[in-house]
Amino acid sequence: MFTKTWSTSERKYDVILERDVWVTMKDGVRLHTDIFRPASKGKFPAILGYHPYDGPAQFAAIYPRAFSSVTTTTAGQEKGNGPLEAGDPNFFVRRGYVHVIANIRGSGESEGYYPFLADPEAQDGYELIEWIAKQPWCDGNVGMFGVSYFGRIQHFVASLKPPHLKCIFAPWASTDQYRDALYQGGILAQNWAVSWSGAMSNIRYQSESRRNWSKAQWNKALERALADKELNAYPAVIAALKNPDQGLNPLVADIVLNPLDGPFWEKRKARYDTIKTPAYIGGDWGIYGLHLPGAFRSWEKVRGPKKMMIGPAAYLERPVYQLQYESLRWFDHWLKGMNTGIMEEPPIRMFVRGTNRWKTAPEWPLPETKWTPFYLHEGGVLWEREYFPNEGSSSFSDSPWGREHLEFATAELVEETEVVGPVLLNFYASTTDDDVLWFVSLREVDAQGNEKVLSRGWLRGSHREVDRNRSKRWEVYHPHTKSEPLVSGKIYEFNISIVPTANLFKAGSRIKLKIACCDDQPTNALEAIAGGHIRRQAGSRITVYHNEQYASHLLLPITSGNIIGTFISGGHPYF
Repeated sequence: MFTKTWSTSERKYDVILERDVWVTMKDGVRLHTDIFRPASKGKFPAILGYHPYDGPAQFAAIYPRAFSSVTTTTAGQEKGNGPLEAGDPNFFVRRGYVHVIANIRGSGESEGYYPFLADPEAQDGYELIEWIAKQPWCDGNVGMFGVSYFGRIQHFVASLKPPHLKCIFAPWASTDQYRDALYQGGILAQNWAVSWSGAMSNIRYQSESRRNWSKAQWNKALERALADKELNAYPAVIAALKNPDQGLNPLVADIVLNPLDGPFWEKRKARYDTIKTPAYIGGDWGIYGLHLPGAFRSWEKVRGPKKMMIGPAAYLERPVYQLQYESLRWFDHWLKGMNTGIMEEPPIRMFVRGTNRWKTAPEWPLPETKWTPFYLHEGGVLWEREYFPNEGSSSFSDSPWGREHLEFATAELVEETEVVGPVLLNFYASTTDDDVLWFVSLREVDAQGNEKVLSRGWLRGSHREVDRNRSKRWEVYHPHTKSEPLVSGKIYEFNISIVPTANLFKAGSRIKLKIACCDDQPTNALEAIAGGHIRRQAGSRITVYHNEQYASHLLLPITSGNIIGTFISGGHPYF
């Protein structure tokens, strides 16, 4: 691959595969690896893929498939959605790289117990990199590659600063497991907690909570969880809690028994203050319920050279072949010192839905952003105009016998309006219950009335506390370190960050906000990733206030259009 000014490594080597190579860690645990290298006596830079999934599946000869359509098998047993996320080793090796694919301890064929992103998982990655650098086929330069778990763990390893790790290529990575994956807004994603653990290969996990807590503390936590009405609505969760030592139940139990952010989850966050390794990060607009928040967190906090790419929904097909040439340019630059031009291009590249074109930017949020409040009005209207006299509130019911919701939408847009960036909902509400689960979504309704979800936000009402020092005007930070029950009928302010999006709303379309207390029925696999949360099991009446005193509004990042504003008339003043 080349242009008039730069080129990438040429395809010229045959491939040698060394199966079942064992690498011993300092504590004596052996990790299983498969090594692909050029059929040549020279020394080459190396790329490490590090993961807890089925090892042979990572380099199985399959035709690329859409996300979530691939299943991996071991001895004929289906393992669920195929986590084929290591890329194609043959591609890199033919171009002069060694590709090492290794199982994390306690997974696959590796020895030991699985740490679930805590120590010594990252330390093992450090030791693997240093072992690779000393091998006779390696020139001492090592990078890491892969998406999802492969991308996630790269941040943890990079934070330890292995001397021979020269770069990471780590898009599609959640970096705060509490907020990104398992407790969005403080609400347990029970389906993900149960199903994801089952997708990993031969996991051996010992409960960290049981190990660190006293027997009395452990028993009390179990008793409290087993009596929780929300959890009792999900048989798989209760089954795991009743048998916390069987199979993967210890991992499910640890997730469920740690509903607040704290020491358990702190270990499972990327430590950005020490990440200075060149990092390629990103994701896609469709996986807002898992990977996307981590991309923007990494962009803000990684201190070294970095690039970010956000693609269209479901941009990747297994086994991530679309990233091969972009990653080759990255590795050629940082591991071989070649002129690939990659660092001369704008640092941010993103796909804008509605235009179906890529947009580049020097910073995030975009410098041209015009933060615009759209107020919630009576009649389900979403409008920049502030309130009329005697505007009031809107109410709905939420219960196991009926899940209602509210919707607020603009009139048809007169001009094309581009929205790119973080979205924030600030609103006032009360409930007859002592807690409320907020599920809010930003939607587009096109001129024909077709509706699609662009992004979502979540918040458990009892976790409404905001850390103002860590928040921004357009993005709120909830500590999730304590639960403060609500008083029935009392009006509270709630602030909910909606995961960033990028969309051109065309003339004739409408911007819609939906406020509910449970997940929507998913219409595709990507929406399902953002779903599967627990629900309140008590009936309640919920009121959202929107008036001069309680100025509930949606803060939208307008990057083009909306010069004058929306028209309730739809831009037809002579009707």
